[in-house]
Amino acid sequence: MSNVLIVESSARLQDSFSRELTQQFISHWKTLHPADQLTVRDLAANPVPHLDADLLGGWMKPEAQRSAAEQQSLQRSNRLTDELLAADVVVLAAPMYNFAIPSTLKAWLDHVLRAGLTFKYTDTGPQGLLTGKKAYVLTARGGIYAGSAADHQEPYLRQVLAFIGIHDVTFIHAEGMNLGGDFQEKGLNHAKAKLSDVA
Repeated sequence: MSNVLIVESSARLQDSFSRELTQQFISHWKTLHPADQLTVRDLAANPVPHLDADLLGGWMKPEAQRSAAEQQSLQRSNRLTDELLAADVVVLAAPMYNFAIPSTLKAWLDHVLRAGLTFKYTDTGPQGLLTGKKAYVLTARGGIYAGSAADHQEPYLRQVLAFIGIHDVTFIHAEGMNLGGDFQEKGLNHAKAKLSDVA
C-alpha cells in the first residue's frame, strides 16, 4: 500500500482544468491501486500563509523563546512536512498563473523545504532527503509553453523537487486552454490520455 499526497493549487474551485485533471488522476489511481491511501491538500480551500517572520522564528528559535504565533506557525509547517514525508507519491496540480506557479503552491513549498527534514547541507552541497518518491505534476496553461523560455513552471518545479531528493517526476501539461478553435479540446484530451497511461 502506498500513500499518495495530492496538492491542489487552482484558485478556482469550479471550472478548473487542473482540478479536472486531478479528479481523473484520482479516479484512475483508485481503480488501479484500491488499497492506497489518498490525502488531498487543497491550497485554495485552506490557504497556507506565505513565509513570514513568525515561521522563520518558529524554525530558528529554541522552543522556550518562541512566541505563541511562532509556535503556531511551526506546528503548521510540521503538519505539512509530515504529510509530505509520509507520501510515497506526490501529485502537484498547478495552473499556470503569469508564466509560473500559483503563489499558494509557492507558500506550501516554503513550508516543506526544511533543512534537516527534507534536505540537508553537506560538505559537497545540499542533499535531498526524500529519495525514492515519485511525483506527478498536472498543469493547465492558457497558451502553449512547453519547452519555451516563457515556461517558468516546469524548470522551477523540477529544480525544487530535485533539491529535496525527488528526481522521478512526470509532467502532464494541458496546454492551449484559453486559445480559440479546437486547441482547448485537443490540449485537454492530450493531457487526459497521458494521465490514463501513467496512472
